[in-house]
Amino acid sequence: METKSYEALLLEAKVKAANYCAYQERTQQQVRDKLYSLGLYQSDVEEILTSLIIDNFVNEERFARTFSAGKFRIKKWGKLKIKFHLERLNLSDYCIKKGLEEIDDAEYLETLNALIARKLGSISDENIYLLNKKIAGNLIHKGFEPELVWTTLKDRM
Repeated sequence: METKSYEALLLEAKVKAANYCAYQERTQQQVRDKLYSLGLYQSDVEEILTSLIIDNFVNEERFARTFSAGKFRIKKWGKLKIKFHLERLNLSDYCIKKGLEEIDDAEYLETLNALIARKLGSISDENIYLLNKKIAGNLIHKGFEPELVWTTLKDRM
């Protein structure tokens, strides 16, 4: 049984990491974790990561933009929830800001109004204040800004 040299292991790790990044957008930390799971030393992990950044396999601004757009359009998350998750991924404030810029303000309000309308159809409550409270709680939980939710609900009355 032949054993691989460490150089061959490094090359294989770089190819695996490139494929990992090509499959979907990744943060630097996600790639670091993947490389460590392959049993590499810190200096080699950082060298491979630097190479992947130079070759544009890893781009945290692009990750933030893709993540924000996807979570908003597919899962209907609000900006607060998206920002929270980007912060948990240790992205810079700059990347988070760029990611949130992907969300068009008009589309954001349109989505908020559509979610309110859908929730109105599924909740039956005689008391308008309790109804609004339930709807607002749901939307705030989805990450929409409380003041925007309450203003939008008030404007619909």
